Amino acid sequence: MALNQDFINLGGTFLTPPNRIKSYLTNIKAFVFDWDGVFNDGRKTSETDSTFSEIDSMGINLLRFDYWLRSRHFLKIFILTGMKNQSATEYSKREHFDGIFLNSKNKKEAFESICKNYNITPKEIAFVFDDVLDIEVAKMSGLSFCAGRQSNPMLLKYIKQNRICHYITAFSGENHAVREICELLLGLSGNYNRTLELRVQYKGEYEEYLNKRNSINTNIVLFK
Repeated sequence: MALNQDFINLGGTFLTPPNRIKSYLTNIKAFVFDWDGVFNDGRKTSETDSTFSEIDSMGINLLRFDYWLRSRHFLKIFILTGMKNQSATEYSKREHFDGIFLNSKNKKEAFESICKNYNITPKEIAFVFDDVLDIEVAKMSGLSFCAGRQSNPMLLKYIKQNRICHYITAFSGENHAVREICELLLGLSGNYNRTLELRVQYKGEYEEYLNKRNSINTNIVLFK
């Protein structure tokens, strides 16, 4: 399978064959993204928050547009982070994500809250993560993707041995792991070229999608 080999050549690792990932994808109604280590390298200071990349933003937007083109429904998007991060909050609002859960030390609690409040089952959620605190949620999710990082070979070995996720990215968070995942899923959808071409035109169906997307209000939840 050409798509499979393209991502293997990058250095990505399939723990589940692409055709099975594609079959699981048909049931997915929402994506939950961890923040630190997924959209960035996790670095911050007492004065600054960890940040995001426009390269990843485009990937998520194309993924949402592809889903909308195929279903005329919106893929729900959530950020789930253990910190109170203003950068993540402003980004979520700008992109009109459905919600951001801040200061979530127990990520299972936040995950269950998403399921309850948005009427979604765990198996209808795809989860993108990078570290130990995320493993319990990754096991619960219908699809899960780990942002690869060379500095934790033992963790990656554990994830592989225990089949914690379906795919480990070639690139780490600061090097656009999110975009890699989005490109993979867009390729598996079989709708990549059409999605890209309509986005490039910036009219018609993309304008309709964008106007509806921009009417989504982001729910901000701060755990104590």
